[in-house]
Order: sequence, then structure tokens, then C-alpha cells
Amino acid sequence: MADLATWQYVAIACLFVWSGFVRSGLGFGGAVLTLPFLLMVHNAPLVYLPIIAVHLLVFSGLTITQAHFRHSGKPEEGTVNWPFLRHALLLMIVPKLIGVAGVLTLPTAVVSGFIFIVVAAYAVSYLLDRPFKSKNRAMDTLFLLLGGYVSGTSLIAAPLVVPVAASRVQRHQLRDTLFVLWFVLVAIKLAAFAWTGTDLQWRHHLWLLPCAAIGHVLGLRFHDYTLRADTRVFFRVLGAGLLSVSLVGLVRLFTTTT
Repeated sequence: MADLATWQYVAIACLFVWSGFVRSGLGFGGAVLTLPFLLMVHNAPLVYLPIIAVHLLVFSGLTITQAHFRHSGKPEEGTVNWPFLRHALLLMIVPKLIGVAGVLTLPTAVVSGFIFIVVAAYAVSYLLDRPFKSKNRAMDTLFLLLGGYVSGTSLIAAPLVVPVAASRVQRHQLRDTLFVLWFVLVAIKLAAFAWTGTDLQWRHHLWLLPCAAIGHVLGLRFHDYTLRADTRVFFRVLGAGLLSVSLVGLVRLFTTTT
């Protein structure tokens, strides 16, 4: 990110504050709700992806550790749904590795379009206070398998995984369960970056990590608010986040293919 204009550095810093906020506030969105805007400021995905990956490992690990000590000795109040996590990882790990290796290449436009249309449908159901509770295990399995593959090729599996998790995990466990899942998946991706010699942008962490930390603290407070608020408020916030993902994704997909 050398030789950028001052406004670009300011914009990137603000977007990493936003990234930290949505990640700790919702449990997802640190990449998918931020990367499209970062690319509009400076189109260099291989610069941003390692930075976002390291931030996720740092802050998700910190949040999970804090939650563990806060609820130690009270397993009934745990914030991670381990049965769902094991189920998701067993389904996602093989397609994740395939995506990382690049063995299978699906048309990007087809995969992205499918993801964002499905997410938009989920989001609207949440905003209308009629959350979709999937009882179709075959469809959920398909979403998790495809989410694993998409996670291997990029860091934007959340649109596929979050609706499945939201249907099967209690809301007070949703964020931390997703954090553990992202931690494992992103660790694999980061290892692949290191193995292939990708620049992990360590020098940029000196100024972007504090930006993400500010957003992280604000997001923690927001997350506490959503847990205290009425269930309808929680699902509307979740729906707004998912709809933002789908709209940004569809607009970007349309502009890049026309």
C-alpha cells in the first residue's frame, strides 16, 4: 500500500474500524462486509486478505478466551455450541482444502450470484420478523459444503454458513460458535498464504491492528445490547447485516461482469 493518497489511508483505517465492529458485534462480516469497500479504495485483494485473516485470529481468539473464563464452571451457560461446530467442521474441512488447493474451479459469477440471492431471501425473512428455520438437512449440508469451498478460495463463507447456524444455534451462542469456526478455517487459509510465500503485510499491522481494536471494543458493546434486546431486534440486526452483504455483493458482481 505504498504511495497512496492521504484520503486512501484514512478510508482504509476507517474501514478496518468497521471491520472490527461488525466482526465482534455480529460474529461475521469482518471480511465480506469490508473487502468490497477496501477494493474500491485500493484494488489489491492479496494485500487485504492476510491482514483480515490475522485480525480474525487475534480478536476471535481473544473473545473466545474471555468468554471461556467468564463462564468457567458454568457449562450450561457456555457460549460455544460444540455439537454444531463439530458437525459443521466435518462437512466443511474437505471442500475447504479443495478450495485452498484450487483443484476445483467453479465459475465465480455463478457461485457468487447463488450465494447472494439465497442470503437476500434469508435477510428479508429476518427483517420481516419471520426468521427462516430450516428443517431441510440436505439443503443445510449443501450450504455448509459450498461454504467450505468458498472459504478455501476466499474469506467470504459467512453468507452461506450464518443462516444455517442461526437456525440451529441459540442466539447467545451464535457469535462465539461462529468465531471458533472462522478461527479454524482462517488458520488453514493463513497457513496456505505463508506456504505459498504471500506477503502477510506485517508492517501494516502496526497501524491497522489498533484500528480494528477500536471497532472490536465498540462491537462487543453492540453485541451485549443485541443480547439484552428483544429477539426481534436481534434478528432484524442480523437481517440487516445479511442484506447488506447480499446487496453489496450483487452490485459488485453486476458491475464487474458488465
